Amino acid sequence: MDQAGGDQEFVFVAKLDNVRNFSNILRAVHFKDQAAFCVTANGIKVTVEDSKCMQANAFIQAGIFHEYHVKADSVTFRINLTALLGCLTIFGSSSQSGTTAMKMCYRGDGHPLVALLEDGGVLTDCKIKTQEMEDALPFDFCHTDVVNKAIMKAEGLREAFGELDMSSDFLEIMMSPDKPFFRLSTFGSSGSVHCDYPKDSDMMELFSCAKVQSNRYRVNLLKPFTKALTLSCKVAIRTDSRGLLSLQFMIRTEDGQICFVEFYCCPDEE
Repeated sequence: MDQAGGDQEFVFVAKLDNVRNFSNILRAVHFKDQAAFCVTANGIKVTVEDSKCMQANAFIQAGIFHEYHVKADSVTFRINLTALLGCLTIFGSSSQSGTTAMKMCYRGDGHPLVALLEDGGVLTDCKIKTQEMEDALPFDFCHTDVVNKAIMKAEGLREAFGELDMSSDFLEIMMSPDKPFFRLSTFGSSGSVHCDYPKDSDMMELFSCAKVQSNRYRVNLLKPFTKALTLSCKVAIRTDSRGLLSLQFMIRTEDGQICFVEFYCCPDEE
């Protein structure tokens, strides 16, 4: 795995014994082809956006990697996430050892991202074209402006989405200091479906509600977060005074490390 010349020529180098710890997090935000990478000493932030109404951010801590070097305060680029995931999973079910090791290298602006993969003694390298960063959508979710917040076990939210009518146009999220406390609703052709969670429910780990708030969000914008929900063990649901929704998923890797994936979604203003 020590190919591609000396590491000193790269502005970013990362090594990982099990590429699935990286690719699974990327897959959680893979609902569009293009993704923006921002690499710092703390780790990698991957941003994917849709329709100027929804943004997803995956935070992959430097500690996930067994080697991690960044030569600048930040290294940024855009990349085709579909192509990158195709490279990272190139061995697929034919993996000889059960795990694929990865070394990722980047020389800087104008250069491709290089991924070196090794599985059972078989080596392959991929080069994916990068582009300059574009400004991300300014969602400006203010943590000091959070009106309502709930932290749930992910299995509870997965059960709810199994019962709701996801063919509906909208999902309504209502939080209240009084009953029903936390309610998810859909309104489809076959009628309305409601899922209620009391604040003392076994699925609810924290419930903080300053006032009654009810907002509708387009289901087609929310569907991409189901990948993150499948991988997660806890979900933090927050809304600010404008109804901007933040869903933060805590995901535990196969090695027991913790990563976070966060989705922002604007409320429907019909």
